[in-house]
Amino acid sequence: MNLRIKLFTAFLSLVIIPLFIVGIITFFAIFHYIETKYSDQAEYALKSISYSITGVFEEMDKVTDDGIAKGVFQMALNSGNPDNQNLTAKDQLSLNANQRNFRSLLYNHPSIDYAFLYNLKEGAQDKPISIFNKEDFKMLPFEKFKQEPLYQEVLNLKGQSKWIAPHEYPELTGSEQVFTQIRLIKELSYLQNVGILIVQVKNWEFEDIFKNLQQRNHLKDTRFLLVNDEGMILYDYQNKLDGHPMSEYTGKSIAAAKGSYKSFKARFDGKESVVSVYHLQDYSWSLVSVTSWDYLSREVMTFAAWFMVILGICVLTAMLFNAFFMNRITGTIGIIVRFMRKVEDGDLNARVEEKGNDELLLLLQGFNNLTEKIGGLLEEVKAEQQQKAKAELRVLQAQIKPHFLFNTLELINGLAVQNEGRKVSEMVLRLGNILRISIQDREEIPLWLELEHLTSYLEIQKYRWDDLFDYTIDIPEEMLNYQVLKLMLQPLVENSIQHGFEGIPYKGELRISGRVEEDRILLRIEDNGTGMTEAELLSNLNLDAESNEQQMQTYYPGEERRGIGLRNVADRIRLQYGKDYGLFICTAPGMGVAIQCILPKYELGDPHEA
Repeated sequence: MNLRIKLFTAFLSLVIIPLFIVGIITFFAIFHYIETKYSDQAEYALKSISYSITGVFEEMDKVTDDGIAKGVFQMALNSGNPDNQNLTAKDQLSLNANQRNFRSLLYNHPSIDYAFLYNLKEGAQDKPISIFNKEDFKMLPFEKFKQEPLYQEVLNLKGQSKWIAPHEYPELTGSEQVFTQIRLIKELSYLQNVGILIVQVKNWEFEDIFKNLQQRNHLKDTRFLLVNDEGMILYDYQNKLDGHPMSEYTGKSIAAAKGSYKSFKARFDGKESVVSVYHLQDYSWSLVSVTSWDYLSREVMTFAAWFMVILGICVLTAMLFNAFFMNRITGTIGIIVRFMRKVEDGDLNARVEEKGNDELLLLLQGFNNLTEKIGGLLEEVKAEQQQKAKAELRVLQAQIKPHFLFNTLELINGLAVQNEGRKVSEMVLRLGNILRISIQDREEIPLWLELEHLTSYLEIQKYRWDDLFDYTIDIPEEMLNYQVLKLMLQPLVENSIQHGFEGIPYKGELRISGRVEEDRILLRIEDNGTGMTEAELLSNLNLDAESNEQQMQTYYPGEERRGIGLRNVADRIRLQYGKDYGLFICTAPGMGVAIQCILPKYELGDPHEA
């Protein structure tokens, strides 16, 4: 994936997609907030309506309580001529004071449509007694009313009011939008049931309640319904759904416990709506508000539409930005990357064409300047490394020679004191041979010359350590003219003598052998000494010259330095010939040491590059 696609993907992933996700989350959060807020508002509205409706019913209860307390209804029931009890047909002057006051109360309550009584006394007429009738209404005969379950329910209430909503008992109340109060009348002197009062109240006050609430709470698009516990719509403020079952419009039950409130989303009359239900405390009715979800979410949908437009503009802008401006940036970076790969391949002369007049030009110039400086630095480092390698070789060689020379001179001095002239002569010749080879300026010598130096060293050591070890040299003649590092084998042999043969109860055996293998030669030094543990081997190979010197002086004061030879020879070979050549050491406690030296195969005059 190239940089251009990565940048565009990053823009989409880090800006557009998070913005889209945040928008969706916000969208649904607002929807939930609207639904919750509307639910709270609807609960307040329905409770307010319930208080107002309860207030109308309580006011009507007070009117009829006043008539019962003043004996108006009892007088009508005890009258010999019930037809003369209609307060609307009587001359007000012929009424008694209580009747006149009650008549004024009825006339001052314009929502009352009619009022009549059923007489419960034995032998009374079956015809109801009309108390107040503003309009013609055919009342239900008492014998038929007694057959209704409502009759027994009214008796069980013992004087409390029973309210009937429109469409619940049309045979008693008719088909008009009226609410009907039914209550038992008792004779106050001896509390005997004497009659049943039925008062019809028109829905004018209910219409005013809903109208005022909608105007005050901005609920113009909300439908209010009064539904009984059987699910029938008893009252619709919009006069469209009266008398229909609620299940036709919601497809589910809306029953709620008395005094409780619930709100949910449902399809009402084919539209997604929020339905809120509040069950009236003392009645078998529920107030229901239905508000279209489209109305509630209209502003959110407008927000969503604008959000999608803005998001589309952002995506389009991102694409244009990527197509025009980003192409130039990524193209320039791509050119620099290609030239960087050339530099990685070793072409330090690669230069980028410098063009433009902004920060990209500075980037191109910076790349060219950096490449030029890197080239110069590499040349300096190369020269310094060459000088350092030569200096390290000289230092390593210098570390090998002094201690052996010092010990050999002490040995010659001891022989001279003992008047061992022949041995002194032989030791001086061998020491001179060693020094002659050591002081040569050449770093590499033929293998035969290195073996001559090694033989001189071994003979001197055999004088020093009488009967400590024997040695054999088995080198093919064809290898004698191959070039090797001078003073390379002597430290390896010295390691075996100093480490392997010290304190052994048997005579040590040292074997130097060699063979040719393709384009390299292998020299092998083996002993049957005490060997080394892994920790000792790692210590000999990892300690630098200074720490090793300190260690040797601490544990072996006055003795030859031990263990330093392996590390020095390994470093010399690696510095001279590279990492493909060096030492391989195999050892274990009690098993001796085998050191294999791997060198390039070439003679004097052959082309070879270290």
